[in-house]
Amino acid sequence: PPSLHRTHAYCTNHSRLEKCNQDILDYVEEFRDFSKMVLSRLAGLNNYKAEVKSEVENLLTRIERAQRDIDYFGSVTDSNTCIEVHEDLVKQQLFEEAEEKKKLKLMLNASCDHMLAGIKSLKVVKKTGDKHGSWMKDPGKKHTKIYLLNGSVNNVILEFANIMTFMESNHTLKARRVTLPFPWEGTGHVIYQGFLFYHRYGSLNEIIKFNIQKRNTADQMLLPGAGRIPAYQLSPSTKIDLAIDEQGLWAIHAEPETGGNIVITKINHITMAVEHTWDTSCNSKDAEAAFMACNTLYVVYNFPSGGTSRIQCVYDVLDAVNTYEIPVLHFPKRQGSHSTIHYNPKEKQLFAWGDGSQIIYKLHTKQKV
Repeated sequence: PPSLHRTHAYCTNHSRLEKCNQDILDYVEEFRDFSKMVLSRLAGLNNYKAEVKSEVENLLTRIERAQRDIDYFGSVTDSNTCIEVHEDLVKQQLFEEAEEKKKLKLMLNASCDHMLAGIKSLKVVKKTGDKHGSWMKDPGKKHTKIYLLNGSVNNVILEFANIMTFMESNHTLKARRVTLPFPWEGTGHVIYQGFLFYHRYGSLNEIIKFNIQKRNTADQMLLPGAGRIPAYQLSPSTKIDLAIDEQGLWAIHAEPETGGNIVITKINHITMAVEHTWDTSCNSKDAEAAFMACNTLYVVYNFPSGGTSRIQCVYDVLDAVNTYEIPVLHFPKRQGSHSTIHYNPKEKQLFAWGDGSQIIYKLHTKQKV
């Protein structure tokens, strides 16, 4: 009958629930036992870990003692040898430095023994051209020709027979025009022994050697490290400033790796090869120009808005000048700025270009200490 069937189904379901409950209770009991066993083993592991840690610390202490003993015995047996090696290295280094100085003195003719003591006077020879430019004589020739290079980018030199012709009002009509194959960059060019040396416009650091008489390029070279930043912060168009002194051709530039400090390079003007390079302590910040005289770099500083120019950093490549005892040297009378200041070793004067004026500064010199 239907009622009997329902009773049988109810009993079956009830017995299943009871079995399920019992199974759950059994699982709970098993899990409790398992947890106790795990906790017990973990406690044992912690004890074992502490024992191992103690043994390792003990071993490390013994190793440190052994190392101290080894160091002590090593220092006793090897101390004399180490001192001898150290002294030999120092002697070798001093010998090499002395030999290097000897070579430099031979190369740079140590008989050049004067230094700048002051700037006596100035003469404004003429006012012509742009704000930036350079003008000069050739200290390597007997003639009295004047050369004018107007602007920071140009390719025409004006050559005058002498300074009187240059000073005339219609001076450009009497000038010989020399056109260069490549324009120059900046105002750092020089003329020496009939050749114009200049930084080629558009190149990073190519220096051109141009024969003025024959009107052709005689040679060129690359100046490693130069051309990435201006040689002087206040003359941003000049990346390489070339200079002439009693020893010949030099290049002045700044490098970012030296924090903007100025680097000077001696160049053989005949072969266009680098002879030696010096990292100086003179910074290019607030510098407007520099020049070489008797193996010594003189850096000229000013204010960004213009003012009284002053020499306040000096670097002698042969250490013949105590640069820390040199006072700041001020340029006389004139307020403004310079785009070029170049030394003429033949006349012992400075040829400068300041705000479109061509200026000569006479110098007061003394013996190097």
